[in-house]
Amino acid sequence: MRKGLIITLISLLSLPFILFSQPAMAEATTVNSNSIVVQSIPGPTLAQKVVERTQSSWSWYIIRGSGIIAAAALIILMLSGIGLVTGHTFKFMEPLTAWASHRALGIVMGVSILLHMFGLLFDHFIPFNLVSLFIPWASNFKPVSMFGIQFGSLYVALGILAFYGTLLVILTSLIWVEKRQYLWKFVHLLSYIVMGFVFFHTLYLGTDFTHGITRWLWTMVGISIAAVGIYRLWRSRSI
Repeated sequence: MRKGLIITLISLLSLPFILFSQPAMAEATTVNSNSIVVQSIPGPTLAQKVVERTQSSWSWYIIRGSGIIAAAALIILMLSGIGLVTGHTFKFMEPLTAWASHRALGIVMGVSILLHMFGLLFDHFIPFNLVSLFIPWASNFKPVSMFGIQFGSLYVALGILAFYGTLLVILTSLIWVEKRQYLWKFVHLLSYIVMGFVFFHTLYLGTDFTHGITRWLWTMVGISIAAVGIYRLWRSRSI
C-alpha cells in the first residue's frame, strides 16, 4: 500500500511538467507491428494556450467570477438578515458574531459588484463605457421588447439600479445603524427590491444562468427568497 501511495504521489507531481512541457498536439505513426514512433507537431504548448487565453479573456473571468460572488453574497445576506429579524440566525451564531458577519458580507458584496462593473470597461466583446456603466438605459446591450413595446437595455438597467440600491443600503448600514435606526430600517427594506433587480439581471444576462439546471436552480432560489421575505414582512406586521 505504501508503494502504491508513493507511485501515485510521483505521478501527480509529474503531471504538471508533462502537460506544460509537451506540445499541444502529437501524431502517432506506426512504423511496424513492434514499434511506434511519436512525431511532434509544431505548435503552442498547453501552458502557452492557457496564458494566451487568460491574457485575451481575463476581464471576462473577473466579470463572471465577481458576479457569481456578488449573487451568492446577496443570497446569504438576505437569508441571514431575515434570520436576524426572526431570531433564527442566533441559533447558530452569537448575536455579535451574526451582526459582524452580516456587515462583512455586505462589504464583500459591494466590492464584488464594483469589480463586476469595472471589469466591463476592459472587456473586448461587450462595449461599455463610464456613461453606460452608471446611467440606466444608456447602454444598447441586449435591448428588450415585450408586447411590441421597446424597453431598451432593461436588464442592464436593473443591474445598475441594483448597484445604487446596494450602495445606499451599505452606506446607511455603516453610518445610521446606531444613530438613526428608524431611517436605517426603512432604507434597508430596499434590499428586497435590489434582490428582485439582481434576480432578473442575472437570469437574462448571466453567462451561467441562461439555460440548463443552473437557470432552474436560480429560479428556485429567487422564489424561495421571495417566500421567506414575505414571511418576514408578515411577521413584523409590515404588510
